[in-house]
Amino acid sequence: MILAVMSDTHDHIWNLRKALAVIKERGAEAIIHCGDFIAPFTLKELDQAKIPVHGVFGNNDGDQYLLTKLSLTELSHITLYGLTGELALGDFRVAFTHYRVVADGLAATGRFDLVCFGHSHKVFLDKVGETILLNPGEVMGKDGSPGFYLVDTSTGICELISLL
Repeated sequence: MILAVMSDTHDHIWNLRKALAVIKERGAEAIIHCGDFIAPFTLKELDQAKIPVHGVFGNNDGDQYLLTKLSLTELSHITLYGLTGELALGDFRVAFTHYRVVADGLAATGRFDLVCFGHSHKVFLDKVGETILLNPGEVMGKDGSPGFYLVDTSTGICELISLL
């Protein structure tokens, strides 16, 4: 399965649309979003891709009530978690959060194949034991090159996709 991992869209709808076009073209079956969607229209844009999106809140997602309400009432492809989210994609176990300190703790447990985080807007890829620890950088493109990762859950190969 191909899994898209993104973070820190910060309402940059143009880069989000570019990312979603690549995600669809490459056949990704799910999207992990590591926080800082910001506004409800970003969730609506993600939902229109008709791919399951699993996301956590970031420090800039101010109206979590409104985002949650929207995901539960009007949107059919968005699942929002709190501080952390966990998924089992077949035998591939994923955890995700917005914050590095939380991600480090999740990775240290050894319970996951992949742990993702955001917040810093900086791409990071490493291993903690057998766990891949990944920050996909930012979709927004404010502090660095906008992009995201595609992860092949059968091989563990992580491919950085640039939106430039």
